[in-house]
Amino acid sequence: MILTNDGIAIRADHVSRHYQMGATLVRAVEDVTLEIPAGEFVALLGSSGSGKSTLLNLIAGLDRPTSGGIFAHERNLAEMNSEELARHRSHMIGIVFQAFNLLPRMTLEENVELPLRLAGVERSNRMGRVRDAIRHVRLETRLTHRPTELSGGEQQRAALARALVNRPAILLADEPTGNLDSATGDEIMLLLREINETLRMTIVMVTHERPRAERFAHRMILMKDGRLASNGGQP
Repeated sequence: MILTNDGIAIRADHVSRHYQMGATLVRAVEDVTLEIPAGEFVALLGSSGSGKSTLLNLIAGLDRPTSGGIFAHERNLAEMNSEELARHRSHMIGIVFQAFNLLPRMTLEENVELPLRLAGVERSNRMGRVRDAIRHVRLETRLTHRPTELSGGEQQRAALARALVNRPAILLADEPTGNLDSATGDEIMLLLREINETLRMTIVMVTHERPRAERFAHRMILMKDGRLASNGGQP
């Protein structure tokens, strides 16, 4: 599903997401407009509560905007029904979270295979894709290990392989180094940059670590109080 042609991978058009908490209206995302070209590695920065994770969830199709539109390769997520959104997330989007979310009773290989099983990919086509994803994160020697037998960095690499196994066009990462020490976090960032460059995969990463974003991302987008405070030089 990786799309290597030029164009806009993600477009937000005057997107807002509001929540009602009792008598209070929370404006988590407020009138955000931006474009992310295909193949770009973007870092979304901001303090806690700035709206960056909410925006990432909107891009992923895990949440729907109150107003405005989110487009992934020019498909409007707001116009998709639940089944179409699930298919979109399964085939177009890969997601890595701060928590590794690996199933403890499954081996590394089985954890990585799971999205293919859920997507209905035939068994004969699964193993080659699983091994390819695991090769990208350099865990070929850990296939039969369970999560408790892996280090924190290896668990995040396993989670990354699981996100890659459906060969998505867009990879979303929410604080992917948040549970890791500095050196291991840099290893994950180097892997993300390698995936971006070799697979030409669009990456949007939420982080609060500006120095790391400056080192690895093509562009930094700063959010504050639900709005774009800086768009990395784009108008």
